[in-house]
Amino acid sequence: MTSVLASVSSAQTAVPVVIQREQASDATAVDALVMSAFGPGRFAKTAERVREKSAILAGFTVYDGAELLGSVRLWSVTSGAARGAFLGPIAVRKTKRSTGLGGLLVQQCIEEAKALGLDGILLIGDPPYFERFGFVAAPDAVFSGPVNKQRVMWLPLTEVSPDGAVRPVA
Repeated sequence: MTSVLASVSSAQTAVPVVIQREQASDATAVDALVMSAFGPGRFAKTAERVREKSAILAGFTVYDGAELLGSVRLWSVTSGAARGAFLGPIAVRKTKRSTGLGGLLVQQCIEEAKALGLDGILLIGDPPYFERFGFVAAPDAVFSGPVNKQRVMWLPLTEVSPDGAVRPVA
């Protein structure tokens, strides 16, 4: 099990956290946290169609004792010649939002994608949040369902960019 010691800030103090690789035994807790964070409406989104057909490349969790505080997953995708990971969802327990925990999980995903030798990371998300990690607009990545093109972003790790249909890799 890989773990990374990092810290998140609260209004009063920095608190150390350990980011661990998601294990099969985490699945129920991760699903419950994602449902709590996004509700059943997430099942109607195009991003969910990609995740349903993709293999999980990696998942990461943060626990406080037995309580899951945050999770994120990377899914295998291609777009044109680009081999990438589709990031999401990032779920953080409501009481721990705005502490930096989500950012630590994103950074862990970036390190994982680099280690896997991928061309980059694709996501559908909030540009002001993800631009700080180096994500840029990905106007040539085409999803098979409705998506706000302004929220489609790519973190380039090589010179290859997404260009064409985003295809899940099982």
